[in-house]
Amino acid sequence: MTAEADDGPMSDSGVRLLRLLGLLNDRPGWPGWQLAGTLGVTERTLRRDVYRLRSLGYAISAAPGAGGGGYHLVRGGSLPPLPFEHRESTAVAVALGAPAQTGLAGSEAAALTTLAKLDRFLPAQMRRQVSTVRATTISLDRSRPKVPTSSLVALAECCHVAEKVRFRYRSGDGSSGWRRVEPYRLVATESNWYLVAHDLDRSDWRTFRIDRMSDLERSGQTFLPRELIDPAGLVAQAVTVAPYRYRVVVEVDAAADELSRWVSATTALVEPAGERAQLTFGGNRLDWIAAFLIDLGFPFAVREPPELREHLLRLGRRLVAANCDE
Repeated sequence: MTAEADDGPMSDSGVRLLRLLGLLNDRPGWPGWQLAGTLGVTERTLRRDVYRLRSLGYAISAAPGAGGGGYHLVRGGSLPPLPFEHRESTAVAVALGAPAQTGLAGSEAAALTTLAKLDRFLPAQMRRQVSTVRATTISLDRSRPKVPTSSLVALAECCHVAEKVRFRYRSGDGSSGWRRVEPYRLVATESNWYLVAHDLDRSDWRTFRIDRMSDLERSGQTFLPRELIDPAGLVAQAVTVAPYRYRVVVEVDAAADELSRWVSATTALVEPAGERAQLTFGGNRLDWIAAFLIDLGFPFAVREPPELREHLLRLGRRLVAANCDE
């Protein structure tokens, strides 16, 4: 009988071990056949991988039974670090640790998710490297608020495992107070990180700028996640409309896809309206709103507020009167 070969190219690296460790960490127990199927390996390869993790110091219990029995990651003790080489640690520190402080959107959100899953398994040296990178990295955009990587990692993990959190929050008007929430998703915009969560004291969905949080506390209590179709849309609404005096809705003589190339998602909501597009945003000054719409260069019709329509009519009459030949 020949020895069984490892399944697939993943066996030549530690990637499969990381995935196995993550799966064991995600839920309290796995039937052997299901865990092997999720990893795409045979049950014999799974048993070898479990043995490798045990040899590194991870306490993984196994219950005998049909289909390979069941596997369980024993909690409560300190978890040993993952065996990263020096260059690997440096690369991960730069790739995952640095972006969090800049508030950048895009792939940095995926990097944060990865860091959140691996954080508890990282060696102490790598943690120091992450802190060093953050301390020595400077953003040219000094207006962009810095967010502690530790807060992002903790919130990302609480979203992942559905764990309630408590924190002190400073609102835009300067008021401060404690908030108890069920965290759902982290959303990165061009300038800020936001937590989308269900506020337990207000019984409604809320968005929180993470740079305005302090004294974050994990409760250790899990919850059944509520359904929210569009967390990014909730943040967009909060950023573009909610904080302002006027809510502006206009129909623009352009396709939604074309208009989206000219309007940032953090400036306005762009939605299809037949062959045209509907633009929704907020503003505190009618003159600024009018200038923004005119500068787009597309014909538009104001739906709300009526004050904006009246302002544009007055502006038009003044321009005609000032430039009309006598």
